[in-house]
Amino acid sequence: MEPKKYASYAEIELELEILKLERELNLQKIILDVEKTKESLLPKNIIKSFLGDYKSILSDYSGMILNMAIPLLINWFTKRKRGN
Repeated sequence: MEPKKYASYAEIELELEILKLERELNLQKIILDVEKTKESLLPKNIIKSFLGDYKSILSDYSGMILNMAIPLLINWFTKRKRGN
């Protein structure tokens, strides 16, 4: 990488200001990412994401689960002894 050549001190100052702003922006991005990571590691968010994963899996198979569960429940109710 060839070093930049500047014609004046004003160009150098402008480049330094741009680099300073880029550095500050990157620092703020890192801080935001750390905050998001800390928030995602809270117990309530871990449980919420865990349940959300299972909810999506179960919703894919809900028809099959209902088709299996309904006959089992009907058989259980019909074979159940009265008075128990």
